[in-house]
Amino acid sequence: MLENTKKMLEKAKTEGYAVPHFNINNLEWTRFILETCEIEKSPVILGVSEGAKKYMVGFSTVTEMVKAMVKELNITIPVALHLDHGSSVESCKEAIDAGFTSVMIDASKYSVEENVKMTREVVMYAHERNVTVEAEIGHVGGEEDGVADELAYAKVEDAARLAKETGIDSLAPALGSVHGIYKGEPKLDFERMKKIQELTNLPLVLHGGSGIPDELIKQSVICGICKLNINTDLQLVWAKDVRKFLNEDQTVYDPRKIIKSGEQAIKDKVKEKIYLLNSNGRA
Repeated sequence: MLENTKKMLEKAKTEGYAVPHFNINNLEWTRFILETCEIEKSPVILGVSEGAKKYMVGFSTVTEMVKAMVKELNITIPVALHLDHGSSVESCKEAIDAGFTSVMIDASKYSVEENVKMTREVVMYAHERNVTVEAEIGHVGGEEDGVADELAYAKVEDAARLAKETGIDSLAPALGSVHGIYKGEPKLDFERMKKIQELTNLPLVLHGGSGIPDELIKQSVICGICKLNINTDLQLVWAKDVRKFLNEDQTVYDPRKIIKSGEQAIKDKVKEKIYLLNSNGRA
């Protein structure tokens, strides 16, 4: 049974840890992540971008795959299936109708007024169906940026307004992180982070979790981050091991062996992040 993120994030907020959000790209990655989180007894949020949705055929295909895998692998930890960076109200509704238990509406590129309007519509639709909603304020940099633009940092008053006027369950404010590989040092604004958490009283989400030094992630959790999004870190370690495997054996052609050659790298990285976030309750 898939869960939404409300209980798991509220528990993380109360007990002072963060839940890992790992993006999934195929069947194998989903299995590697679920098996590791089950062993480590950590709740997990499986994120699916709109690009990954297209790659894996559609939202319904992803939902049925994850639900079947949770059942057949005897997964007992809390698992949420989450739309990452839904770009429209329609995309969020499509994911919800397909069985996703959590969605992110990313209307951060629009005015605050439009962001509030779009987010409120998604919240109304989602909450009627027991689905949680995450929203973004400010602008988290993309892979083309590599460094955060301080002008795009979330404004405290905008974050408070978005939370108050929409009823969202979690908030992803732009605080100095970027997606993809960093071209410079992350410049996380912890004071702003604390102010937003105090004003909204919501579980906060940090996007672009790959590449942020461990000490900054730990400080983020102290300042209110309850969910950390991780994708690039898994891609990098998987690609490194697969490339090594192929270079060492030029005759291999079985795609199962090729994809599986990066299994341990992913599992090791997932375990590392779980312990960093302390999401399994261990010191």
